[in-house]
Amino acid sequence: MDNLPVLLIKTFCGFFAIMNPFANTPIYVGLVGNFDEPQKRAVARRSVLTAFVVVAVFCVAGKLIFELFGLTLPAFRITGGILLFWVGFELLQGRFSKVQTPSAEDRAPSRDSVIRVALTPLAIPILAGPGTLATAMNFASGGSLSAVATTVAIFGVMCLITYLFFVYGREFIDFLGAGVVKIISQLMGLIVAVIGTEMVILGVQGAFEIVK
Repeated sequence: MDNLPVLLIKTFCGFFAIMNPFANTPIYVGLVGNFDEPQKRAVARRSVLTAFVVVAVFCVAGKLIFELFGLTLPAFRITGGILLFWVGFELLQGRFSKVQTPSAEDRAPSRDSVIRVALTPLAIPILAGPGTLATAMNFASGGSLSAVATTVAIFGVMCLITYLFFVYGREFIDFLGAGVVKIISQLMGLIVAVIGTEMVILGVQGAFEIVK
């Protein structure tokens, strides 16, 4: 069992890697390009709040969801780990994962409404997509109140950081340049892939324990 400081750092790094505000900020900027400043801030605020609520619900009700659908934690960890590894692998190749990033067809209708842009594609699937949910439920899978509270709190901090990137990050991204942003995204991909591998290992170990 990790001690609290290690758990906090591990959880934060996991969320930062999978949400990757360096990569998501250009997507946000592209989606709100025709909006005025109040609308842009409204989109940023609603998207992170929606993502926070979705992830918090999955963290708190994860055990109930497992029982409702007859799922096991090892099976979830193996499946989620494979999913995260694939997201990380695509980021390592310098591509946005289709798991986390909507297609052009998905984005086009969303530009008609501030609320729709905030909900989809920004909140879901970019911020609270399958990879983020898998990461959150893995960190909260211990089932203890402290594990759930820590996961939700760290994700809340990550949502705040993402909001700040959305509102103020355009100049920072332009300052870094496309090359640096690509390198950072690839490093984030490596971290995501490692987290996915660790989830698979824990899932396999748990599966063997169930069989025994």
